Amino acid sequence: MVLEMGNISITQEEIEELARRVRLKILHEDDDIVLMTAPNEDQLATIIKELISIKPLNLREIHAILSGIASEDKIRRALNNLLESGDAYINSEGRYLST
Repeated sequence: MVLEMGNISITQEEIEELARRVRLKILHEDDDIVLMTAPNEDQLATIIKELISIKPLNLREIHAILSGIASEDKIRRALNNLLESGDAYINSEGRYLST
């Protein structure tokens, strides 16, 4: 199933697969819960760069993958930093790609 909500055109399976690739420091884990730290700005930029090196993504898709981990504003800041440093670019479809 392909999601076509608010500029998201990747499958739920793709979202889940890419979300599994995100590695955060685990503070506590038991049968009921896993408690992880939120990424700092540099870690978030690294996570996003890895995601867009796997598949070109737009802002909404990145936000769907990182839901519960980072706000849209933090994702925007990280993307802008990647663009300014030359580590990413935007194609004509508005998707971010890693350089």
